[in-house]
Amino acid sequence: MPESGGSANEHNQEAADGPPNSREVFISYASQDAAVANAVVIALESNGLKCWIAPRDVTPGILYAGAIVHAIDAAKAIVLILSQNAAASPHVVREVERAASKRHPVLSLRIDRASLPADLEYFLNTSQWLDASDGDMRRALPQLVAAIRLAIGTPTSPTVESYATSGTETRSRAAHPVARTRSVRWTAIVAGSLLAVAIVGIAVDRIWLSSRRIATPEPTLPASTAAIPPTAIPEKSVAVLPFLDMSEKKDQEYFSDGMSEELIDMLTKIPDLHVPARTSSFYFKGKSATIADIAKALSVLYVLEGSVRKAGKTLRVTAQLIRANNGYHVWSETYDRQLDDVFKVQDEIAGAVVKALKISLMGEPLPDTAGTENVEAYNLYLQATAMHHHAKERSDHENVVSYLRKALTLDPEFANAWAVLSNALSTLAEYGYVPAKQIGDEPRRAAEQAIKLNPKLSDAHAALARIFIVYDWDVTRGEVQLRQALALDPNNQWALSWAATLAARRGQFDQAIELIQRSIVSDPVNPFRYSDLADILYDAKRFDEALVANRRSLDLNPGLREAQTLPVAVSLATGSPAAALAVIENDKELRETCACRAFAYDELGRGTDADRVLEDLEKNHPDADPYGIAQVYANRGKLDLAFKWFDKAYQNRNNDLMEAKVDPLLKNVQSDPRFNELLKKLGLQN
Repeated sequence: MPESGGSANEHNQEAADGPPNSREVFISYASQDAAVANAVVIALESNGLKCWIAPRDVTPGILYAGAIVHAIDAAKAIVLILSQNAAASPHVVREVERAASKRHPVLSLRIDRASLPADLEYFLNTSQWLDASDGDMRRALPQLVAAIRLAIGTPTSPTVESYATSGTETRSRAAHPVARTRSVRWTAIVAGSLLAVAIVGIAVDRIWLSSRRIATPEPTLPASTAAIPPTAIPEKSVAVLPFLDMSEKKDQEYFSDGMSEELIDMLTKIPDLHVPARTSSFYFKGKSATIADIAKALSVLYVLEGSVRKAGKTLRVTAQLIRANNGYHVWSETYDRQLDDVFKVQDEIAGAVVKALKISLMGEPLPDTAGTENVEAYNLYLQATAMHHHAKERSDHENVVSYLRKALTLDPEFANAWAVLSNALSTLAEYGYVPAKQIGDEPRRAAEQAIKLNPKLSDAHAALARIFIVYDWDVTRGEVQLRQALALDPNNQWALSWAATLAARRGQFDQAIELIQRSIVSDPVNPFRYSDLADILYDAKRFDEALVANRRSLDLNPGLREAQTLPVAVSLATGSPAAALAVIENDKELRETCACRAFAYDELGRGTDADRVLEDLEKNHPDADPYGIAQVYANRGKLDLAFKWFDKAYQNRNNDLMEAKVDPLLKNVQSDPRFNELLKKLGLQN
């Protein structure tokens, strides 16, 4: 999401870029605070206050900054998301200055305690301030709604008052703090307000440092976004929440998480039982959400929760199964075991859940998913997988590999550990932490060893598929492994994601969307799956829907890199280069290494600037974005140079090249005979 401002010159342009916007509230914010801004828009529009926010309301084809100027002029009030990011943004300062010059009331929602620069403080010294720096959005949002209504002379809505006085928290469960993902930067943003003011959706709490949260219903998406599947609650459905670590030193979280993960894995093998994936179940870790809210968000009828208390070699596991729609405790049990019996405890708990749900196992025993009888190796494996889910930096990923190696030293036949090791090593290489040449063939050997030890391990086949697709560019062999992975586990998230991606790369968009829908249904709050969906919709040229899915992924994880950059591609594909440039200029990585900057300059008629960017990239960063450079030359109609850089991307195994067949920015080159030959080399054309 870009900042909502433009350059100084752009702000002085007041040419007729379209009719003035009639929306009442202009939202001013820095790009880093996009998730907060989006949550504010949801709350205000749910109360009948129409908002203008960039880039959502910038009409394709008009000057970006001019649209902002007209929107500020036409607004009745300005809401400023006031933060350290906003204070450092010259665009935000100009927007506030413009509003002040028009004598519009500026209502500031302060979300941190950063000091203000003098120029911004000058314009805000008479404005209304609301303080949410403590993370209490449930208090701040209704106050903001009321303040805006007062400022523009609109009566206060009864829904605001009822919201402010209603008690939305019922029974809640304590949980541990959680970090999140492809970048583990999850903190909490949303508003219990959204629950009472309207049906708005899991506008997810990911900005605030407090662990306060009220889960809210799924947002109603535009009719055009049929790609995001509706959720239904099957009778045979259960979510396994992260078990609590009740040990005296609180140092066994990896073990309690591992217990939960193993139960999820065991239960997913049961026919006809819907079990949300780990990402979605663990999303609620560290938040005070009610059982009913969690069940609704995950589309399940039952919730399994519990705790683990470990003292020396003694283990106590307590578990209870709750029917969410009435709070009835269907079943509960406490297990006291010696640590050596941990695998038996898992079997007993899963078996009891199945019995309580009256689900037939067709006479087959529950699968043994631990994969080892060595408790110490299993302990190291649990610690490694816990770190793998939360890894932020290079050292985190290296620790994952180290722990897995230790586990495999203790039990070389531990297939599960070999599969995770393959993915962990691949991640080190793909994130650029370790040169691919240094990693060598070890990820492949690890995946193959996992399959050799356990041919029925779905994750092992998915790991090998990743090797074939990303490193070998052997799509055919990759698809063979994906089919095997999905035959063993139809809900394997990695396999579904890769299968959807490959279908989209061939232009088989209906199939791709159906596959990613299956993934979302089984893992409804996984931001990566919505990012995958956004990418597929973008390739299908369904740009509005792509932005909706992309915004959902950012709601779930504001730090998700892929989701932050997709609006750049959409802006370029829809003829809004100024909007793209606004994002690029405020992102250091894009500004320095992405050829998209040159593409945007070309589209704006700034050929000299585009040439300067290309010269720097070709001379100083030739391996940073060869595919992007090819896009620029293709857009210019210089096809020989485009194919030169396509070849560079091919030699570098630049994975972006695999999008070439469906890339909306390559329309000038896709009819060239050389392009068909390129697709054959990529395995995307017969």
